[in-house]
Amino acid sequence: MEDEQQSSDDSWFEHHRLVADPNQTLIRLDKFLMDRLPNVTRTKLQDGIKQGFVKVNNTEIKPNYRVRPGDEIVVALPEPPRDTEVVPEDIELDIIYEDSDLLVVNKPPGMVVHPAYNNWTGTLVNALAYHFQNLPTMPDNQGRPGLVHRIDKDTSGLLVIAKTERSMTGLARQFYDHSIERSYTALVWGLLENETGTIDVNLGRSLKDRRITTAFPEADHGRGAITHYQVIKPLRYVSLLSCQLETGRTHQIRAHLKYLGHPLFNDAHYGGDRILKGTVFSKYKAFVENCFKMLPRQALHARSLGFVHPISGKRMKFDSDIPQDFQELLSKWESYVTYQTKS
Repeated sequence: MEDEQQSSDDSWFEHHRLVADPNQTLIRLDKFLMDRLPNVTRTKLQDGIKQGFVKVNNTEIKPNYRVRPGDEIVVALPEPPRDTEVVPEDIELDIIYEDSDLLVVNKPPGMVVHPAYNNWTGTLVNALAYHFQNLPTMPDNQGRPGLVHRIDKDTSGLLVIAKTERSMTGLARQFYDHSIERSYTALVWGLLENETGTIDVNLGRSLKDRRITTAFPEADHGRGAITHYQVIKPLRYVSLLSCQLETGRTHQIRAHLKYLGHPLFNDAHYGGDRILKGTVFSKYKAFVENCFKMLPRQALHARSLGFVHPISGKRMKFDSDIPQDFQELLSKWESYVTYQTKS
């Protein structure tokens, strides 16, 4: 089996190659793969097929394609295959709350949540494996013990971790039902037309760059996604927002705010790492570039998290302060606006 498979845009890595038996009866592709690939749900297989990760006879097909005798099926992903064993690492955790069933941690910016391509060590999961024994995993979540959700590497803030199978099932159900309360603090480019609003636009993997999420306003692609926002403070050329997630799609806030025309400040993947609003004066340009250096990541913090305790049934709510680099950035913008107003 070859180690690597090329696509027109990126290097793709072959994970599975299967050839249907000469006596193979006609069967849907997703069911064919589900019977042969371990720890993969049918929903995940269908999503992978739609995203082009599965080819039959070197051709992209739909999930309802029926496998025929002699068909060659290849599953290729942007990252190489790797053993799912997690190496425990002695990394300090900022634990906000803990009991026998779960814990809530405050993830610093720059920490990857779980091991993946280019980030096999130094992750939150590596730290959890060191500090806690036998954390549970969901059927399609091998190598990610305790996780029921995640936030991006350069996003800071709160995550709930399951310590038992029962708590994982209960928390996962709440995420599935969208009953988890999640609020984020975000700094975006520009002044919003309305102080409050809702972005209800489908999101899915970009058809041009599979590393990012894009909006599909015609609803013919992607999955439903809803973000509520409120302006906390307008700062002339940027705005501080509070965002509440009703759904939890990959890069949801980042993609939705880009769609709205107000990408996150210094979000390199979604166009926020350029000067999008303001003057043409060199002093302003230097000011913004210094702000980029002060916060070399997207300005997004998972501020609060609310859920029902899966065992006790008690309603729980946790909050966290924005990290120091984000606070300093806000102070710098506030000082700039104050100075401009007086001058």
